[in-house]
Amino acid sequence: RLLLLAAVAGAVMGTQVVRAGSKDDHERARAAVQAGQVLPLPVVLERLQRSHPGQVLELELEQHKGRWIYEVRLMQADGQLLKIELDAATAQVLEVRRR
Repeated sequence: RLLLLAAVAGAVMGTQVVRAGSKDDHERARAAVQAGQVLPLPVVLERLQRSHPGQVLELELEQHKGRWIYEVRLMQADGQLLKIELDAATAQVLEVRRR
């Protein structure tokens, strides 16, 4: 399972802390971006903010059945916590769960 975690301070384009599950995971994610299979993280976050404004608390990039998926935990201004799944190639919102 490929895993990237990102904590975004303040605004979406703020400082990001990114950790990968292993070096291979990091390299697979980089290769997917370079091959055009996955949108770069700043592009995904900018598009996400248009439809679901808030502070990104956690982000995972996973591959399910050959499809790359970004899973995002986001806190909205009203305190609502969302878990959002996005198609990593298009940034299309696939699922939103409120917690």
